[in-house]
Amino acid sequence: MQLNNKIDELREQLINSTQEILRIKSVEDSAIPGMPFGEGVGKALETALNIAKNLGFKTVNLDGYIGYAEVGEGEDYIGVLGHLDVVPEGEGWIYPPYAAEIHDGKIYGRGTLDDKGPIMASLYGLKAVVDCGLTLSKKVRVIFGTNEETGSGEIEHYLKTERPPILGFTPDAEYPMIFAEKGITIFNIVKDLEAKSSTDIIIKAIKGGLKANMVPEYCEAIIETKNREAIISDVLVFAERTGYNVTTEVRDNLVVIKSSGVAAHGSLPHLGKNAIMQLFAFLENLELGKSDIADFISFFNRNVGMEVHGESFGIGLQDEESGKLSFNAGVIDMNEEKVTFILNIRYPVTNTFEDMMKPFNAKIKGTGMRVEEMIHQAPLYFPKEHPLIKILQKVYVEQTHLDSTPIAIGGGTYAKEMPNIVAFGPIFPGKPDLDHQVNEYIEVEDLIMNAKIYAHAIYELAK
Repeated sequence: MQLNNKIDELREQLINSTQEILRIKSVEDSAIPGMPFGEGVGKALETALNIAKNLGFKTVNLDGYIGYAEVGEGEDYIGVLGHLDVVPEGEGWIYPPYAAEIHDGKIYGRGTLDDKGPIMASLYGLKAVVDCGLTLSKKVRVIFGTNEETGSGEIEHYLKTERPPILGFTPDAEYPMIFAEKGITIFNIVKDLEAKSSTDIIIKAIKGGLKANMVPEYCEAIIETKNREAIISDVLVFAERTGYNVTTEVRDNLVVIKSSGVAAHGSLPHLGKNAIMQLFAFLENLELGKSDIADFISFFNRNVGMEVHGESFGIGLQDEESGKLSFNAGVIDMNEEKVTFILNIRYPVTNTFEDMMKPFNAKIKGTGMRVEEMIHQAPLYFPKEHPLIKILQKVYVEQTHLDSTPIAIGGGTYAKEMPNIVAFGPIFPGKPDLDHQVNEYIEVEDLIMNAKIYAHAIYELAK
């Protein structure tokens, strides 16, 4: 109760500090001296450090990349990592996105939830611990990141000179806490198209999808043929037979086959309907002869189709902690010379990158396909009995009296960027996830409750 009472005393200061930092438009911009991610982000970092300094903390600015507020002595420290950069505001706000206005008990603004409000709540949580005179055996740092939305390059800079925390959390996801985050890969499957169609049906191009981590909602193929009417008729029959939303359009002497699906996040491909794979299902019906593109389409129809867990590809991994591997065929770009297919595959936390890629590479061996531009993020996994998980569970239950069962996700949080931390809040169960949304807000009472939870978490981890 002592810490909670202190947070109540600091209530107006916390609200004012949150509003102050929200009023800065901290979207990444061109670098300027001392501000590698642009003036707005740089000003947000300076402001956060000034707020911390005025609260009595030692502050450090690491070359404008990242900074921290610190209390305590010793080498080992507890870390709380949040970020001050935000995504662009977009259009359609009912209140100005950088005014931090309060309406009906809610603070509106870009970054209220993601992540300025929560990192201010963490800072004031630490302030409450200090003001209550509680004894800590470890140093504590509240770390202000600046590049989470566009690459997390600031964490690399931080770890060049600073040791990682021994334990900690990031207030940049949801409650109760996220103990497991799948390994994430994004990479290209590329094939040169040397053997051309020997029939009068020539696929000139296939284009579909916007991002690798989105289930594609649209894809089209441009076809040159002397018998357009036959293809148009075939599409009608196919659409009726399958229920897929596939249509045609004639452009000059070409037929454009259009496939419309349902978008979803790449970590949850079962919630969408893949427009690329719908189109592939139709294209295999065409008389393409013995051609490289025909082989490519046939391969993916046999080994992927509308599956989303990699079973037919031979990579259908799963575990009790995080569930099944997810397989999203996200973007395709094909011309008459080459086809590039961008995949987003997320594998279970108790498996390794090699567990997935060894059978994957065996499957494509001898097909003329190759893997290019691999991006890999290893899984994050803390066993449920890990002291960090148990401490955060204890705090969460004591403060909220809610279920504290940890969550496993297919996405990735800021916790993946810094060793020894997990994502812990700020979104409470049943509350909307407004990250990156128009009209983002945080309820004032949720801001205060976050500060209370984070104060207790900091104390329990550092005592």
